[in-house]
Amino acid sequence: MPSEDKTPQTTNPSALTYAQAWGLSPFPPTLLATFITALHFRPFRTLPMVFPPVLLFSTYLNLSSFKIDSAGLTAAWSGLYLLLASRRRATGSFGARMGKQFGARGWVRGAAMGVAGGNVLACGGVYVLGKREGEESVR
Repeated sequence: MPSEDKTPQTTNPSALTYAQAWGLSPFPPTLLATFITALHFRPFRTLPMVFPPVLLFSTYLNLSSFKIDSAGLTAAWSGLYLLLASRRRATGSFGARMGKQFGARGWVRGAAMGVAGGNVLACGGVYVLGKREGEESVR
């Protein structure tokens, strides 16, 4: 009689599973909106401050069971912010640039750009590969 292994088989989640979970979550657009507000509210800059209300609306859509559409909106606006934020260059002497890059604002800017890049990949993937069967039944 063969012995049977009764231990449950656990599988390690793949990177695609993590990306899909990130893209379906309401947390990433809220996190990016918080970083953008921290960077551009004081001194107030009008153009970057257009992004937080749209990202918070995307969170509202996600919580209202429109997860695929919310992922598309988050990916689009995160990509636009990433594009605009990457065009900014530090000016001044080498020491001043290094101080700006590795200061508190530099770390927050890097985190915002990292979250925006993650949103573009994860939320864009969810939007492209997502199925809307569950969303149609809610309407």
